Amino acid sequence: MFLDYDGTLSPIVDNPDLAYMSDAMRETVRKLASCFPTTIVTGRCIDKVYDFVKLAELSYAGSHGMDIKCPSKRKEGVVFQPANDFLPMIDKVYMILSKKAKSIAGAKVEDNKFCVSVHFRRVDEKNWMELAGHVKSVLDKYPKLRVTTGKKVLEIRPDIQWDKGKALEFLLGSLGYTNSKDVFPIYIGDDRSDEDAFKVLRERGQGLGILVSEIQRDTAASYYLQDPSEVS
Repeated sequence: MFLDYDGTLSPIVDNPDLAYMSDAMRETVRKLASCFPTTIVTGRCIDKVYDFVKLAELSYAGSHGMDIKCPSKRKEGVVFQPANDFLPMIDKVYMILSKKAKSIAGAKVEDNKFCVSVHFRRVDEKNWMELAGHVKSVLDKYPKLRVTTGKKVLEIRPDIQWDKGKALEFLLGSLGYTNSKDVFPIYIGDDRSDEDAFKVLRERGQGLGILVSEIQRDTAASYYLQDPSEVS
């Protein structure tokens, strides 16, 4: 099982620091992990999402899959960080954007280790373009980084061939399931970044993706759930 966090295990909230999962959802995930290998795949850094989930028996793929850690009992605690060389650059961009965003009410810049998340959910719509301009002005100086969009968030990350789909493939391989025909991976997520994982499963012809969304949209997922309450 592969599970996104925000919008999947917890509701989307105005303040990302308050995106708590319910005790009922945590117990559901705990029971799931007792039956099947389970991984949280998220744009957040591992430390932050672990503070929300608080389940040591899970694997975690943070920073859109660029920071992967598995429980010590499984593959001796697999740790994989394909963008490790970018850390100093990401730190600089975080500091620069944090200063620039202070002039825009409601903007929040979040350090997610291998990516920087610029949240504008609480920003007045008339100021969105100004914030986007700040991001562009910074990225113009760092051509090895790229920006992607999510739900009221701009994500700055290394421009490498790695995403949640690649992370899913790596995790299946770490479990010895790369060529296995008797495994059925399921991925549940709500964001555009989860589409990379949905596409991997569709191309494999094995497993399925489930999109969490109140509105139907173009997707590589096979099924829909409307909100986190239906996930649980």
